[in-house]
Amino acid sequence: MKKIKTILLLSAICFSQILLAQDAPQENPEESAADLAKKLANPISSLISLPFQNNTDIGIGPNNGTRNTLNIQPVLPISINENLNLIARMILPVISQYDITGAGNSETGLGDVVLSAFLSPAVSKGGLTWGAGPVFLIPTATDDYLASKKFGIGPTAVALYQTNGITIGGLVNQIWSVAGNKDRGDVSSLFIQPFFNYNWKSGAGIGGNFEITQNWEANTTTVWFNPSISGVTSLGKQKTQLAIGPRFNLAAPSGSKADIGFRASIVFLFPK
Repeated sequence: MKKIKTILLLSAICFSQILLAQDAPQENPEESAADLAKKLANPISSLISLPFQNNTDIGIGPNNGTRNTLNIQPVLPISINENLNLIARMILPVISQYDITGAGNSETGLGDVVLSAFLSPAVSKGGLTWGAGPVFLIPTATDDYLASKKFGIGPTAVALYQTNGITIGGLVNQIWSVAGNKDRGDVSSLFIQPFFNYNWKSGAGIGGNFEITQNWEANTTTVWFNPSISGVTSLGKQKTQLAIGPRFNLAAPSGSKADIGFRASIVFLFPK
């Protein structure tokens, strides 16, 4: 209960900052809140950012377990030449879960890293942006229950269209394990993330995404729907984006579906 109250308090603070962001004056017209929000809606934009995304899921499985996952997701764009960018994106999960693997059990630690590298044209044409490259699964987990203990590799791609504050697109990757602990099952996982967003000129936005994971080895499908509201603001001199919203577990393997979830994120922005 204490954790839930803390989550609700943090969500209320984020929500108030988002509302304030709608009326905040724009300090730099060349890199306005609207410009930053547009870039943030694009997973492969040329914007250095450091997102912290916290997901709390409640009522999981027969023991009504709880899982909290803090995803640390730095994005680093690198200009290869005037026509081509390389965008590196990493997801490092920090996981705490209770009553998931058994009544009274708890596990805390790092999960496996997913590292993506997208080659993308430096300039979009007609509002269309795309990128493609390799994705890697790196076995960094610190607890056996949070680990695949496999090194994986595969392709990833993203495409999106932006116009008049609207962003519509999708990201996909497929990972196969190629090395690792022989006592663990192989990894063959498809991830699909359709997303949509609308941003006002103030930098405030509303949108959402679906996160669909198909485990080919276990023949199971997990689907989350994540609507959110967001806003670009300043914490002191630091440009940030704040976002909050519920999470709905639409499908999950037997015995692991969550009743409800909550997502709150803060993104530190480093415009050029």
